[in-house]
Amino acid sequence: MQELIERLKTEAGLTNEQAVKAIMLVKDFAKEKFPLFSGAIEKVFTKYGPKEGEDFLD
Repeated sequence: MQELIERLKTEAGLTNEQAVKAIMLVKDFAKEKFPLFSGAIEKVFTKYGPKEGEDFLD
């Protein structure tokens, strides 16, 4: 997930906080539009998201 955050910061000129918010928005949008896949979407974001004790904004 950190790679995506870095790309959003570099290519879109977003701050760390803005990049994280954008990713969460996409996650929520995908779960809303594709409810049958919401479990799989959540698993992907959990797998590639911050580990316990980590923070996206670090």
